[in-house]
Amino acid sequence: MLEHLFDQGWEISPAGGATGEAFFARHQEKKLFLKRNSSPFLAVLSAEGIVPKLVWTKRLENGDVITAQHWLNGRELKPVEMTQQEVAKLLKKIHSSKPLLTMLERLGKERFQPEHMLTEIETGLDYDVLSLPIVRHGLSFLQNEIENIRHYEYVVCHGDVNHNNWLLSDNNQLYLIDWDGAMIGDPAIDIGLLLYWYIPEEDWENWLLQYGIPLTDHLRLRMKWYVVSQTLMFIQWHKGKARFHEMNHWIEYLHSIL
Repeated sequence: MLEHLFDQGWEISPAGGATGEAFFARHQEKKLFLKRNSSPFLAVLSAEGIVPKLVWTKRLENGDVITAQHWLNGRELKPVEMTQQEVAKLLKKIHSSKPLLTMLERLGKERFQPEHMLTEIETGLDYDVLSLPIVRHGLSFLQNEIENIRHYEYVVCHGDVNHNNWLLSDNNQLYLIDWDGAMIGDPAIDIGLLLYWYIPEEDWENWLLQYGIPLTDHLRLRMKWYVVSQTLMFIQWHKGKARFHEMNHWIEYLHSIL
């Protein structure tokens, strides 16, 4: 299918992933990462140095668009490495980027409001999950605090700052990959998950200094609100997939943060 994009001698193999739309192409020392129908947003991420460099974009006869990026030798960050200054700096660069924001707006992305998230949770939690007292406690927290977490600085958020999505290349360049869930929202969406999951609370202030903002009570509340939201969604998601071990992990986690 993709072979005719290349001269002979290129070897193409699936790259795994949920969508089945990603491939590796290799020819001697040259290696590319191919993706079908990735968003035009990728070009801006590449230009800003946030993802590995975009090499070319080609349109197939059937209308599909294939993008090719440099396939870098590197590795995911380990959880313990998320405390590094480079992580804070790259996240700040993303949140401060006007080209990224302009591009997402041009692509028709609406600003993500906390009401959207609350509605999604209220309508998405099933009877069994809602019967858990800690889940009802979490939901009450979200409902009671929604008016107190208003924030009017909207930025491009990645939405899943899990350590698996941070790529450190062999020449020590840090990237944040997998932008399928990108949104325009409160920076606390990304910051909250990163701090809650990876940074000991006594180090939050220092980490945020590297990022470039102070730790205020308002930021604390916004971070907690989004982390509780995400945790409730994780509980329901794992329940839906019958992954009860993971579901119980997130129920325990909800206890720990509430």
